[in-house]
Amino acid sequence: MIGKTISHYKTIEKLGEGTLKGKLAMNRILICFFIALSLLMTGCSGDSPVKADLILTNGKIWTVDQTRPRAQAIAIWQGKILAVGTTARIRSLIGPETKVLDLDGKLVLPGFHDNHTHFVQGGFWLTGVKLKDSENEEEFGRRLAAKSKELPPGAWITGGTWDHDNWPGGNLPTAELIDRFVPNRPVFVSRYDGHMSVANSLAMRMAGVSATIPDPPGGVIVRKPGSRVPAGVLKDTAQEMVYRVIPERSVTEVRQAIGAALAEARRVGVTSLEDMNLNPRTLRIYQDLLREGKLTARINGRWAMSRWRELADMGITRNFTNNDWIKIGGLKEYVDGSLGSSTALFFEPYIQDPSTSGVYTTRPAVLKRNILEADRAGLHLAIHAIGDRANSELLDIFEEAINTNGRRDRRFRIEHAQHIDPKDFERFAELGVIACVQPYHAIDDGRWAEKRIGHERGKTTYPFRTFLDSGVKLSFGSDWTVAPLNPILGIDAAVTRRTTDGANPEGWFPEQKITVEEAIEAYTLTSAYASFEDHIKGSIAPGKLADMVVLAEDILTIPVNAIPKVEVLYTIVGGRVVYTKEGLLQHIK
Repeated sequence: MIGKTISHYKTIEKLGEGTLKGKLAMNRILICFFIALSLLMTGCSGDSPVKADLILTNGKIWTVDQTRPRAQAIAIWQGKILAVGTTARIRSLIGPETKVLDLDGKLVLPGFHDNHTHFVQGGFWLTGVKLKDSENEEEFGRRLAAKSKELPPGAWITGGTWDHDNWPGGNLPTAELIDRFVPNRPVFVSRYDGHMSVANSLAMRMAGVSATIPDPPGGVIVRKPGSRVPAGVLKDTAQEMVYRVIPERSVTEVRQAIGAALAEARRVGVTSLEDMNLNPRTLRIYQDLLREGKLTARINGRWAMSRWRELADMGITRNFTNNDWIKIGGLKEYVDGSLGSSTALFFEPYIQDPSTSGVYTTRPAVLKRNILEADRAGLHLAIHAIGDRANSELLDIFEEAINTNGRRDRRFRIEHAQHIDPKDFERFAELGVIACVQPYHAIDDGRWAEKRIGHERGKTTYPFRTFLDSGVKLSFGSDWTVAPLNPILGIDAAVTRRTTDGANPEGWFPEQKITVEEAIEAYTLTSAYASFEDHIKGSIAPGKLADMVVLAEDILTIPVNAIPKVEVLYTIVGGRVVYTKEGLLQHIK
């Protein structure tokens, strides 16, 4: 049976190459092959005519596959998982060309799928100025001055990811502060959540930001006390005034940034990711890297909602692809801002600033129209909503889209879904909306969140346990560079909820903790589900893509406090070992 299946597969591969019918037929035959081989491995006798390209043996394999949760060994052939089982059975698939990796009892998981990254920005951040751990305004300024000395005349300083909540007093940075350290070079550096940035005086002059300029829709220009004079900080859409005058990065610079970001993804075991800022130029670079054999993570890119007609007019719908590496067809939009910038949209005012309850970063009428029309065109929607009011009103729009455009498998996503009104958990589940959250935010924002919204609203903030108990699909990611790309740190955050300042050793709102197993599934199979890819990845099962990660410690059994220190030993994408921790290459024979 297996030999005949292989013969059919190779014939169709030759005749149907490059055609849609041929590819569909190839997929059907390949699935039949894997089913046949799986039957062989689980009870049939005789030698298989197929020998694996790579075999992993003697491991602790947590498959995230309910039909076979645990295994010892995996066989990989032509980039896909050939068989999963005991070491003794899998070793029968070793041939003269097979490479074998003895895992020596190490834990294997499906490759991590990050549901939300700003990937190119992450690459630039790796080589840019680092401001987040500045302990005060003076250190913030000194780091900018040091970076300025490294750059040629006229070059901008951008990025930074500062965090004023780390500073005594928690005051926002100002243009005057930066001017003391970098007066003669334009500076525009963002808070780590990306929802507000601070400019020096030169950058504001270049952008035309002045006392006569009103706040733009969906944005805020922070003014000096008692005047209209801009203080330097611009929130949400107000940032665009400066972004417009920053010179565009060259293709070479963007490619180098993507290369650095891919190296970081390999190091931390991210085998699939969603780029929330896909555009034609980065799409071309990803395609170039794929052709050159240098793309080491699978990319699911999201177009800006404002450009949805470009995709629709080309006939592109959700999850469009011609391979398993690069997909488009999804859209990203914003309802509100962020908690840290006090622009997340709530039903009640902020405690520290009762004059505001947040802002709409997209006008509600525009948001609703675009969602209804893009949904009608068959595109996949991932919408940013952080405050409880933002989430609730977005659920209203999703419900209207379902009622207006008819029921189908949409997999609507709410990105971040951080603060939820208690009445809305049931609505999430009923509408099939996926909570695409980033768990590290809980332990980072938990340092100061109650100062902004109080204890009561904190009870349903980053509510991982309540989402799962309510039957809501929970998907994990990082929001890199807002939070570290490393999924191990995200798993730790979801399981322990210990804030980064050490103030909550038993967990911040510990009733919202989830188990390690649940966190792994959220970072693998459910993230694949959230991008319509759970049929090809997210678990370790025959026929699926051979994307997996080998960890130095078993995070399922070690004390949870030890999880953050666990390192990745190997990252495997498409059956190819793309990352090996230094000193371990000799174990692959």
